[in-house]
Amino acid sequence: MASALLLQYLEELAHNAAAAPALDLACGNGRNGLALIAAGMPVVFADRDVTKIEGIEQELRAAAYRNHAHLAELWSIDFEQPGSRPLHDKSYSAILVFRYLHRPLLPAIKQAVCPGGLVIYETFTVDQAELGRPKNPDYLLQHGELEACFKDWKILHNFDGIVENDKLQQHQALAQIVARRPLS
Repeated sequence: MASALLLQYLEELAHNAAAAPALDLACGNGRNGLALIAAGMPVVFADRDVTKIEGIEQELRAAAYRNHAHLAELWSIDFEQPGSRPLHDKSYSAILVFRYLHRPLLPAIKQAVCPGGLVIYETFTVDQAELGRPKNPDYLLQHGELEACFKDWKILHNFDGIVENDKLQQHQALAQIVARRPLS
C-alpha cells in the first residue's frame, strides 16, 4: 500500500504529470510509484536491486496496472556510485524518496525536479537509533535537515517526529517534507 503522505498529494502530482514522469527513487517494491501508475501517471522506477525492478515488472502485468503499464519505465541504477551523476540532465515532474538517504544526492534531486514540480521525501531521523533500525547515522537525518535542504522551495508539508507504524506495531522516528520547486 502506498504511503499516506503520497496519497494526500495525488492531485498535485497529477497536475504536473503531463510535464514529465515522476521518479520513484530507490523505489524498493515500487508501492508508491505503482499508486501513481494506477492513477494514470508516468513513473520511472529506479533501484539498484535488480530483483526489486523485476518484481515491479511482474506487478505491472497485474490487472490493477495492466491498462497503464506503458507509463512505467524501469531503471536499474546505483545512485551511490562514486563519481557518477545519474540525475544529470534528467527532469521529473516529481521525485519520491521514501526510507532512503544518500546526502550527496540531495542537490541532484533538487536540480532534477522541473520548475513547479514536487519532491516528496520521507526517511528516518536520528531518534530512530533508539527505536530500532536503521542505527547508522549516515542513514539518519538530523532534526530540521530536510527543511533546511528545501528552504528555498515552497514547503507544503513538513513533519519531524515519532509516528506509530500500525503495520509493524512499533514507533518510528521520521522526517517528511513535501516541497514545490519555484517556477524561476
